[in-house]
Amino acid sequence: MTNYKPKDFAELLGVSVKTLQRWDREGTLKANRTPTDRRYYTYDQYLQFKGINIENDQRQVVIYARVSTRNQRDDLKNQVAFLRQFCNAKGIIVDQCIEDYGSGLNYNRKKWNELLDEVMKRKIKTIMVTHKDRFIRFGYEWFEKFCMKFNTTIVIVNNEELSPQEELVQDIVSILHVFSCRLYGLRKYKKQIEGDEEIAKELQDGNKSDRGAENQDS
Repeated sequence: MTNYKPKDFAELLGVSVKTLQRWDREGTLKANRTPTDRRYYTYDQYLQFKGINIENDQRQVVIYARVSTRNQRDDLKNQVAFLRQFCNAKGIIVDQCIEDYGSGLNYNRKKWNELLDEVMKRKIKTIMVTHKDRFIRFGYEWFEKFCMKFNTTIVIVNNEELSPQEELVQDIVSILHVFSCRLYGLRKYKKQIEGDEEIAKELQDGNKSDRGAENQDS
């Protein structure tokens, strides 16, 4: 079960932390307490506050597994098998199993986007994944909050072994490649400007005009 600090829970509800503190004092929405007396809230409290009937929730439970390439098909099967075993042990009935191929940096994965569309249509109750980066490489927390806006929970089973480390290396290399290309492009563009007398003259004239305007303002 996901627990939330007051600040995060307030953001989820769209209220201030002071409002949560007042509701806690008044008994409107009581906070839970840790052994060190720190306040926290649960996802069930969020559903109850929104008036969502947890017991009669007929939405789907979905397994989502992902690898970058088809050469990692065995890793993909292992993810699915692990998640099915986990759900069976918890008595969770799985309605749909999504096996996806594509980099965790790619926001245009077809099956992943179709899943988010179903989340927005309020058809998905729970998404089961082995590790955060199976869902998305960066920005997981944002997508988790996004799903919660539609009352969908992402359950991270957190099996590190089923998160291929070579993918992380590949993704880092991809990021470095993109920025290297951009840096090379900027350098190339700078050389083109320096070699083009007309562009260089326009830039110089523009700089002179800007300095003249600054002098007039002062």
